[in-house]
Amino acid sequence: MGSNSAINAKQVNVKPLALAQHLPGVSRVVYGCMGLGGGWNNHAISAADRNQAHEVIDTALAQGINYFDHADIYTFGKAEQVFGQVLSARAEIREKMFIQTKCGIRLEDDLGPKRYDLSAQWINHSVDKSLQQLQTDYLDVLVLHRPDPLMEAEEIADTFHRLRDAGKVRFLGVSNMQHHQVSAIQQALDTPLVVNQIELSLHKQDWLDETVYAGNQAGAGVNFTPGTLAYCQQNRLQVQSWGSLCQGLYTGVDASSQPIAVQQTSKLVARLAADYGVSKEAILLAWLMQHPAQIQPVIGTTNLQRISACQQAISLKLSREHWYALYVSAKGEELP
Repeated sequence: MGSNSAINAKQVNVKPLALAQHLPGVSRVVYGCMGLGGGWNNHAISAADRNQAHEVIDTALAQGINYFDHADIYTFGKAEQVFGQVLSARAEIREKMFIQTKCGIRLEDDLGPKRYDLSAQWINHSVDKSLQQLQTDYLDVLVLHRPDPLMEAEEIADTFHRLRDAGKVRFLGVSNMQHHQVSAIQQALDTPLVVNQIELSLHKQDWLDETVYAGNQAGAGVNFTPGTLAYCQQNRLQVQSWGSLCQGLYTGVDASSQPIAVQQTSKLVARLAADYGVSKEAILLAWLMQHPAQIQPVIGTTNLQRISACQQAISLKLSREHWYALYVSAKGEELP
């Protein structure tokens, strides 16, 4: 594929997110707050941690990113806590944002190993704790973080209905679930699920391979439940992608010691960024967002420049040839 320095990023007509039917005005990109709070340790939240949270939130809002994704376990609860300290100091910004948090992962403790818990007792406990830590009266979206083999759809639905009616939670979503699990929960609810957050990226490609390799023996090792994205599209369930920037694999990490496919893809991303006149991060996100599922990427960087750079993806449309060039390069082999 040759380089074309005449290519320019241009404003494109972006279809409204499925989530916008429930939360009008929600941003096309989500800011993931896992990096806030000072790290995965038992250190107290410092003034530097609070300053970082203020700067990250301000930068995101300035770029039009108004959707913030949390989980009760992020940095052992400190991500929610430091975010809550910002809201406590600046209550006026709460109505400028949408807050989503996740529950259901219980880390190893005196009672048992790391485990998943979507029981009524644990969901209620988690919501009350998150509301307290975030210092807010309600959550826009509560997301079930991982599928719990012991989960009961009717119990989950009854718990959500009670939380919603109490004004604590507006909407319910899921994460890391295949469409059979989503459907089982949905049939017990009196309102639509609004989100399914899955690991999707240029580096994590099983979600694409399950369609490309349909009926092809070469796809026998694909580790993604067939039909999950199609189910979400058909049921207007917003697909969110975690790991969207591939942990900097193609944009910031030294690729010289990486596999050839990673090295080649890093060079391609850089070349396309130069050709389109945008950041490398924008190339990765635009590639995701161009999928018909209207993927809403979650970004987790705490680098203020990278946060700003990500927003360029909204006005970028890759050519079909460039989209496939990225896919094939990251695969490291020709499509079947």
